[in-house]
Amino acid sequence: MLPFPYVILDLETTGGTPLHDRIIEIALIRFEEGMESERWETLVNPGISIPPFITHLTGISNGMVKDAPSFGDIAHRLYSFLDGAVLAAHNVRFDYGFLKNEYRRMGALLQHKVLCTARLSRKLYPQHKSHGLDAIMQRHGLKTEVRHRAMGDVELVSAYLEMARRELGAREVQEAAAVLLKDPSLPTGLDASILEQIPDRSGVYFFYGKNGLPLYIGKSVTLRSRIMSHFSGDHASFSDMRIAQEVERVEWMETAGELGALLLESRLIKEHQPIHNKRLRRSRTLFSLKLADGSHEPQLVNIVTEEDIQPEVFGHLYGLFRSKTKAVDALRGIVRENRLCPRVVGLENGKGACFAHQLKRCNGICAGKEAPQLHYLRLKQALLPLKLKSWPYPGRIGIREYNALSGRSEVHVFDYWCHLGTVDNEAGLDDVPGTRSSMKFDLDTYKLLLKTLGKQTEVITFG
Repeated sequence: MLPFPYVILDLETTGGTPLHDRIIEIALIRFEEGMESERWETLVNPGISIPPFITHLTGISNGMVKDAPSFGDIAHRLYSFLDGAVLAAHNVRFDYGFLKNEYRRMGALLQHKVLCTARLSRKLYPQHKSHGLDAIMQRHGLKTEVRHRAMGDVELVSAYLEMARRELGAREVQEAAAVLLKDPSLPTGLDASILEQIPDRSGVYFFYGKNGLPLYIGKSVTLRSRIMSHFSGDHASFSDMRIAQEVERVEWMETAGELGALLLESRLIKEHQPIHNKRLRRSRTLFSLKLADGSHEPQLVNIVTEEDIQPEVFGHLYGLFRSKTKAVDALRGIVRENRLCPRVVGLENGKGACFAHQLKRCNGICAGKEAPQLHYLRLKQALLPLKLKSWPYPGRIGIREYNALSGRSEVHVFDYWCHLGTVDNEAGLDDVPGTRSSMKFDLDTYKLLLKTLGKQTEVITFG
């Protein structure tokens, strides 16, 4: 039917994450000059247990794959079937992503042209809303006794292509397939024309699904390249695959440079909380360890991100933690590694020698064997790598970014590690809030600004 060699392939797997899950069955039919030339199917021992819900869905059990070959055993034979052919599958990004990850684990690289038969159905039958295999079966009256087994699904796809040839003609099917092979492998719901509009410059991008809410927010110094990488078909995680399947609209905002993109991405993720963004979400509270002069017991300080941060406090704070548990665990580790006394620093109650001293893991301030002043100095020295850096400027600063290609210029305004706003130039600085009540401390901004100020950066100082 199609004027080039192609292989219709289907996989059954232990789950939906190529990085962690494994293939348990492979089936394929190879076509030459539109005629079937070979077919092959095999169970695969995944090396991990098959979850019960997968067994219920496919009928494939751990006992069935116990003596089956591993992927490494059949990789060479599989490659010979794929060699010189277009790889076709229904939602091909799923199957191709698994195959690429399996070959990558062996130190090999799999690169093939792919054809998504779900996208082909959407192109051939745009009047229909659903293009999953079950919908296609119902629409065209196709049947199979082994749905969700690899060869059963391969035969379904083959029968669907033959049905399309009879209904629409071979030429229309071939022309639609040729167009898809030229296009990037975009999600079925995304308009390919959007690619021409995306600039390859710095900025933030948004993926939207059916409900109009952002699925994912990302940043890049090359927007178009980064956006296209999401649709490469080489998915390393279930989240990557879900994003590619669900996205229906892409938007973007340009920035003058990488710093602006990082700041904007961080702020927007905290505001919108997209379902597929795990990093950069707002922490409602931050905790730090405060050590007053001469004190042996660090205080656990609760920093509420929505309120003002007292700049002078930073000189006595050590570490920023997203939970009380992480702060206490960090202190516990410091005490253990430096033979400090857990009782004196407030990690345990009681009188006299602590249990750590009995185990020879405490130098003995609790037993009168170490001078209190020495213990304090050792505690302060151990905390030193966590010490927060005091604001090094007398007041607000601006960091300028300029993009020579786009002519875009931005000044990012900060005070006491807080991002107050971004303006196009110095003329807009008067519009940036300058009061303490406008400052909101953010851990991600603090880390980013520390890194940025350590580079050669154009800094504007002003009152």
